[in-house]
Amino acid sequence: MKEKVIFLVDMQSFYASVEKAEHPHLKKHPVIVSGDPERRSGVVLAACPIAKKKGVENASRLWEAVQKCPEAIVLRPRMQRYIDVSLQITEILEQYTDLVEPYSIDEQFMDVTGSLKLFGQPEEIARNVQDRIMREIGVYARVGIGENKVLAKIACDNFAKKNENGIFRLHDQNLQTHMWPLPVGKMFGVGGRMRNHLNRMGISTIGNLAHFPLELLKKRWGIVGHVLWMTANGIDYSPVTKTSLNGQKAIGHGMTLPKDYVDFEKEIKVILLELSEEVCKRSRHVGVTGQTVTVSCRGADFDFPTGFHRQMKLPEPTNHTADVFRAVSELFLKFWDRQPVRRLGVSLTQLSTDSMLQLNLFDDLLKKRSLGYVMDEIKTRFGETAVIRAVSKTAAGQAHERAAKIGGHYK
Repeated sequence: MKEKVIFLVDMQSFYASVEKAEHPHLKKHPVIVSGDPERRSGVVLAACPIAKKKGVENASRLWEAVQKCPEAIVLRPRMQRYIDVSLQITEILEQYTDLVEPYSIDEQFMDVTGSLKLFGQPEEIARNVQDRIMREIGVYARVGIGENKVLAKIACDNFAKKNENGIFRLHDQNLQTHMWPLPVGKMFGVGGRMRNHLNRMGISTIGNLAHFPLELLKKRWGIVGHVLWMTANGIDYSPVTKTSLNGQKAIGHGMTLPKDYVDFEKEIKVILLELSEEVCKRSRHVGVTGQTVTVSCRGADFDFPTGFHRQMKLPEPTNHTADVFRAVSELFLKFWDRQPVRRLGVSLTQLSTDSMLQLNLFDDLLKKRSLGYVMDEIKTRFGETAVIRAVSKTAAGQAHERAAKIGGHYK
């Protein structure tokens, strides 16, 4: 069987690199892309290599980053532009293979197994991809190469990003000498908590995990333990596919509030309604209904976090805002500790098609369904704020603010 050749193509400091590419006068300056500090979202989203050399780290607080690098130029993110550039990069990659799978806005998998006879050896294709992206987009790409997605990801994160040429290949011949000596926390799929668990079991490196008895890992964590062992041994059967984002199992939306919200009727209730409307709109967009509603809440004290995550099963599947909002409000009031709130979230699960309805003598479901789709059509044609609820015009409402953002950041 022919060995597969998988790439993970990662853009260096993507947001900052896009800004430098489009503003050449910033090329020699340290650049930080961060959220709006005035709305308490001043977190570093991307720092260019010059800023990182001064100690600036992604996800750190902006005020800490500025202390480390006072001369940094801080830019607010332009999310729509970054999405557009990411799509342009996808188009470049698709000229080498039809199997391109976006992993995040700045990372994409490629299966170039069937392209070797057309474009040369893996390292040659990787160099060509790098050159094309730099020449056409102005962004530097790093490429991890492996026989599967896991190895490509580990190769990119731990070696390609540190290599002078930005390319590294993990394979059977160098697995033991390169991947296995890495700390187990460097392995794809191992977060901080799992690393601590493994360390307490005497597993400090990926090699330790690869040689740990599989049955003991399965006994401790079930299928998760099996996956960890497979990853440590460089085994991954998941294909690169263009349909990886299909088959959505949940639709949700969360919001970090601009200040502490404490009044249910005047503040919190408004946000829960806006979130319910957004979730239902997204559900209608993909033609599904949900039968389980979930509400999440995080308290305002970040040093001593409080909150909850609770769900309720509805009598019938729905994507109607009023139905979801009614359940969300009931859940929230039941579990809220009456302390200030800083973040709220609403989601729908147990999704099914909305092409079938269980008729109800006491509820005009067809009328409710039609109303939702009419509102969606108006918003599609004239903008998200063309039709909004009156409560969204109050001081607590965030509908206008959210309409100007993508993923919580300004377009």
